[in-house]
Amino acid sequence: MSAQSVLEIRGLTVNYGAIQALKDVTITVHAGEVVTLIGANGAGKSTTLRAVSRLLNPRSGSIQYQGKDIARLRADEVVRAGIAHVPEGRRVLARLTVEDNLRLGAFVRTDNEAIEADLQAQFKRFPRLLERRKQLAGTLSGGEQQMLAIARALMSRPQLLLLDEPSLGLAPIIVREIFSIIRDLNQSGVTILLVEQNATLALKNSARGYVLEAGQITLEGPAGALIEDERVRRAYLG
Repeated sequence: MSAQSVLEIRGLTVNYGAIQALKDVTITVHAGEVVTLIGANGAGKSTTLRAVSRLLNPRSGSIQYQGKDIARLRADEVVRAGIAHVPEGRRVLARLTVEDNLRLGAFVRTDNEAIEADLQAQFKRFPRLLERRKQLAGTLSGGEQQMLAIARALMSRPQLLLLDEPSLGLAPIIVREIFSIIRDLNQSGVTILLVEQNATLALKNSARGYVLEAGQITLEGPAGALIEDERVRRAYLG
């Protein structure tokens, strides 16, 4: 694993009106890592990802991606820079087919031959999507929609993947399959910043982790150390 930083968040503060959702958050993600954010509902985990992908405007702080400040870019410019966001709840385009959803994932690209090759690569990675390529995305199961959301994000060829609650609402056997996909993606060279309700599973598949409480980082460290930390065990590991 390279020590080079892909993402450096420094002093990030985000408000929703008068409500402060994040306060002075600092996070580093190195090339080749899976880094997990854990915390209770409302702690600011999804807000952090939405700020990185520029779906939210930070009040203050810096977001450096590969050494460049992206805190004022448009969301489409962030995708062009190499960051893809798989949002909580999948957010597939229900009235479009699986294939159309995937093609829209490549909306920032113009290399048509490579897009076709990547489409076939996603069908190889997710065989169920190939079987359902002409099916409306809204008719897929929850697990299939999550696979589609990940595959759609990969169509932009990201170097950094933001994953928000990929196991939410899925049966345990499907959760294991999703995390197997996450491991494979990481081993193929994709750096991942992960928000996940299943803290044990997330940390077991991560290099490092951060604990968010009420919009602030309260703990950070190697994933193995966080799993053994009594405060984390009591609050998040059951």
